[in-house]
Amino acid sequence: MNPHISLLTPKQIDRHYRRTLKVVVVSQAFGGAGLAAGLTVGVLIMEDMLGTEALSGLAVALLTLGAALAAFLVGRVTQKAGRRLALGFGFGSGGVGALGVIASTVVDSPPLFFVSLFLYGAGTATNLQARYAGTDLAPAERKGTAISIAMVATTLGAVAGPNLVEPMGSVAASMALDPLTGPFILGAAAYLIAGIILLAMLRPDPFLLAREIEIQEAQHLDSEAEPTTGLASLGSRRVVLVGALVMIISQIVMVAIMTMTPIHMRAHDHALGAVGLVIGLHIAGMWLPSLVTGLLVDKIGARLTAISSGVVLLISGLIAAFAPNNNLAGLILALVLLGVGWNLGLISGTTLVVQGTAPATRAATQGSIDVWVNIFGAGAGVFSGIMMSAAGFAALSIAGGIMALIIVPTLWLAPRKPIAV
Repeated sequence: MNPHISLLTPKQIDRHYRRTLKVVVVSQAFGGAGLAAGLTVGVLIMEDMLGTEALSGLAVALLTLGAALAAFLVGRVTQKAGRRLALGFGFGSGGVGALGVIASTVVDSPPLFFVSLFLYGAGTATNLQARYAGTDLAPAERKGTAISIAMVATTLGAVAGPNLVEPMGSVAASMALDPLTGPFILGAAAYLIAGIILLAMLRPDPFLLAREIEIQEAQHLDSEAEPTTGLASLGSRRVVLVGALVMIISQIVMVAIMTMTPIHMRAHDHALGAVGLVIGLHIAGMWLPSLVTGLLVDKIGARLTAISSGVVLLISGLIAAFAPNNNLAGLILALVLLGVGWNLGLISGTTLVVQGTAPATRAATQGSIDVWVNIFGAGAGVFSGIMMSAAGFAALSIAGGIMALIIVPTLWLAPRKPIAV
């Protein structure tokens, strides 16, 4: 334990908090560009390799399974060694995976592609885990805003990435590579740079600093203070469970519809540039509203924000289902709303998890929850291809929208007031 931690004033802690956010913002701007590559063209490469759309959802499944394992490892490493090493390792692994995807197309090796896409998923998990770094030193009343600032930074790279599909395709072609690997060239560079920034600049480590501060504060509590009751402990566990369920349902709906959108568009003769535009705006919807969402969570609470997530996801699914197949504007609106609904669910769910966890187990719990978010997302990726092949894109979208409404009754399980931990 660092004896000088006790000398930190609230003003000094706030300064460390703000510096942490600045570093996370810069790294996430690069990380977002890496995130976009796999979402945009991964399913298209898979379809070309396997020659069928029914298994094209396997690309997102592999990516999300890789993200699940990485989320578990990042959470455990964070608990022991801090955010800096854990996030740097995660982004570095994602960069190596992107390079492997490129190599797999050169040698036309589906097994290498599968392994590389699995590894590439580490970057996706790290992008999401970085949102927790902003909360480590944040005041209790600004947790939602802290989460949102970490997430909104991803927008810069995430929006630019899909819209660079065609230019990066030209770069890949000039190097005698498959044009679809262009975004993965960008992704490899972006993830590696993000990892280097975190390793070099995320000092002092916000998680380790916050843990030491909280331990020392606990030691100064009155020994006669009333202990935490079993009821409060139960309430905390329920808050964590509900937060996890909100994130999982949002992830399932978003992944299922988003995964099949490029396949649906290409089947109806939309250009690759149009696919990039739709996915780019979808990712903007996922990340850009974050700053407003965080303020909304802090103002009206995570419960009401989560309910709005279910409603927005339902509307998105209905628009995607009933928009004419050749109507680009309808698809854009549906996918933007799909991203916004996911954003509302993720930030409100994350806030509930932060409210319900104690410092001693917080990072490990956060990582474990993201494991389940990614596992269910992987299942949604596989199932979406099968369902679309059997019933069509409209049926898939309607089913996803209806499923989103599960969020509403789920929230009745959560205490109406945050549990102090």
